Amino acid sequence: MIFNAIFIKYSLLGGILIQFCTFTISKPPMMTSLDTIQIHFNDDNILLLNICLGFLMFGVALDMKWSDFRYVLDAPKAIITGMISQWILLPLFTILLIYVMRPEYALAMGMALIAACPGGNVSNYAVHLSRSNTALSIVMTSISTLLCVFTTPMIFRIVRQLLPVDATQNINFEIDFMSMVSVIVQLIIIPIAIGFFFNNYFPKLVDKIKKSVQKLSFVIFIGFVVFAIMGNRENLANYIQIVFFIVLIHNALALFIGYGWSKWIVGLSTSDSRSISIETGIQNSGLALILVFNFFDGNGGMALIAAWWSIWHLISAMSVALYWRTNGFKLIKSQSPG
Repeated sequence: MIFNAIFIKYSLLGGILIQFCTFTISKPPMMTSLDTIQIHFNDDNILLLNICLGFLMFGVALDMKWSDFRYVLDAPKAIITGMISQWILLPLFTILLIYVMRPEYALAMGMALIAACPGGNVSNYAVHLSRSNTALSIVMTSISTLLCVFTTPMIFRIVRQLLPVDATQNINFEIDFMSMVSVIVQLIIIPIAIGFFFNNYFPKLVDKIKKSVQKLSFVIFIGFVVFAIMGNRENLANYIQIVFFIVLIHNALALFIGYGWSKWIVGLSTSDSRSISIETGIQNSGLALILVFNFFDGNGGMALIAAWWSIWHLISAMSVALYWRTNGFKLIKSQSPG
């Protein structure tokens, strides 16, 4: 069941990578600022990416059941702690990191957008792998995803207004709140509603769909990644080093915030704290990329942050999960009652 989500996530990521690698990245002569780089997508390309994300969210909803949300009543403290980490602490520390690192303005906007997005569904698999609280992870992902129609545009707007303004940049990063709400409803809420409906009222059909989705998504992912690497290695090589360390530090900070806040300040169990750490560190960067192309004309700096985050948060979260699984399970076991 969990593998269904990760396979679909990979198919979306693969599609974005092939689009990113094969379309032209234009940079005006004598200019090196990422603020001036654009990744050109026509309306058909953007529509394709939108469909991919909608397909991803439909697949995620195939694993959502009414019973999942009963956990909110059973463990409200853990849920509230996790959502504070996701919605408040990550954006706040993102602002602080931007003030410290002073990246180019487009990169800062990409960081802000990542912090405003909901948790990524692959976090559920990573938490399961780490032998932490999978139920908490699933509920946090579900809540942040369902409410992102309001939280994502609101958090992004607030963070953007609190960032240092670059007087040299001439890009309009303003967004129309209701326009972003409308897009997120189409990309997230409607596909989730359809998948949730099918899962709860047509379970036999869903069982058949899941197998096909897994196989198809895996094939698409492998094909996209192979062609992306062979098609245009130079574009990735030329620009990835610009954002590598920004994403590395930003993502590590997110993982640390989630664990430190939950374990050392709130006093949750090690299992719950690890789940919240992974939830905070894995963001829906696919949604971020779609929003970059829908609202910011494929701004290169923002797209690079979101694209590399899509890859790096999988590496970091899976590495942390494997470490906790192999080295930390005894600690969790010792804290369990009985």
